[in-house]
Amino acid sequence: MRDEEIGKELRELEERLLQPDFRRSRPAVSALLAEELVEHGSSGRVYGKQQILDLLSAETQNRAAIEHFEARPLNADVVLVTYRSIRPGPPERGAAFLRSSLWVRREGRWQIVFHQGTRAAPEMAEEAVSRNKAG
Repeated sequence: MRDEEIGKELRELEERLLQPDFRRSRPAVSALLAEELVEHGSSGRVYGKQQILDLLSAETQNRAAIEHFEARPLNADVVLVTYRSIRPGPPERGAAFLRSSLWVRREGRWQIVFHQGTRAAPEMAEEAVSRNKAG
């Protein structure tokens, strides 16, 4: 599989993980998260797979959009993905996050083994949220 095809496939998986209905589907999300998943959340907390599944199943947030997506293959079965996610809304609710995921292909399917979300600087969030409202 070529790098462009891998990047497209992983972007689709990341976009799925940002859709509210998908996020609340424990079996669907579980299939994409490795058992040994570690997530460094934007809250500063560290989570494992079961904690993420519990949090997502109760979440009520809106869908987020992806900008500046990049997939960097580290080898044939390991890819580092980075992007910015934008949650639209008024200034007090809209937000931008810098995200990175480490995806590993095992037995023909991709799973996340590490994810980090960092809240973007307020000016970055305002600019991105404004741009997404206009577009």
